Amino acid sequence: MNKLRIFMIAAVLVLTSCAVNNGQSTKIRLNEVVHSIFYAPQYVAMEKGFFAEEGLEIELSVGQGADKSMTALLSDSADIVLLGTEAGIYVNKEGLEECPLIFAQLTERAGNFLVSRENEENFNYENLRGKEIIGGRPGGMPQMILEYVLKQKGIEPFVDVDIINNLQFTSTAGAFVGGVGEYTAEFDPSAYNIEKDGNGYVVSALGSECGKIPYTVYMSTPKYINENPEIIQKFTDAIYKAQKWVQENSSKDIANLIQKHFPENDLESLEFMIDRYKSIGAYKAEPSIEKEGFDLIQDIMISGGQLTEKVTYDTLVNNSFAEKAIKK
Repeated sequence: MNKLRIFMIAAVLVLTSCAVNNGQSTKIRLNEVVHSIFYAPQYVAMEKGFFAEEGLEIELSVGQGADKSMTALLSDSADIVLLGTEAGIYVNKEGLEECPLIFAQLTERAGNFLVSRENEENFNYENLRGKEIIGGRPGGMPQMILEYVLKQKGIEPFVDVDIINNLQFTSTAGAFVGGVGEYTAEFDPSAYNIEKDGNGYVVSALGSECGKIPYTVYMSTPKYINENPEIIQKFTDAIYKAQKWVQENSSKDIANLIQKHFPENDLESLEFMIDRYKSIGAYKAEPSIEKEGFDLIQDIMISGGQLTEKVTYDTLVNNSFAEKAIKK
């Protein structure tokens, strides 16, 4: 009997072990607003196995726009979305009863660069007076960042400088190369490609000029967070591991690790772009959302005419998961 009981217990343990190994992986439907080198820590988390270590399987999709990513979340086509804080603020202002919450932050600087047609080694924002800049769409954060920085430099948008803001996001670089405007505001790889091909020169990092803000964050619905707090915690823990890895390793190592996500870019160009984002402090070192940055991004929205009254920090932010991840 004792031998039989030992055998049965051993069998149960084996079956339990199999269940843990094969049945504990939880699929997360993650929708990112665009697929970008700007989000390098997220791909590091995937490639280093940080999500897998937490028992999570990432099913990644691309929204191609904050409105589409938010729609995916609200329609239950995604569990978690990576997008700009402003998208959550807009939804909150629409009076949605169960407004999505921010629970982790990935980037803390704007990722767009001001590109000049001329090689201005001693660039000054005064050089923009009377010129034409290709910006972003009205109400979008890239455009609001551009306008905010101009105002901080004493230059009134649409008065002291012309801004083209009716082009598709994917068309701005091509328009600039084609002869439109004297400056353009571009993310990498567009900014890098313009430089590489000899069609322009990066003269300023707008993210360095506007200050630290929760530029790109992870959001989910209150329902999903309340029903799956352990999953949200594991996800945040994995992101934090990746953020630390990015801070501690070279741009070359990061490029080698995530190149499969960007097959259109060679290792040298990837390394350059990652290094440029690292140099301006674009990648946040940990996932918490600071109130100062949350207030600043709303100041930028107010300055851009897209917001009249601020959303309170606690209304849109749940920082408990980030704080717990950092303390582990």
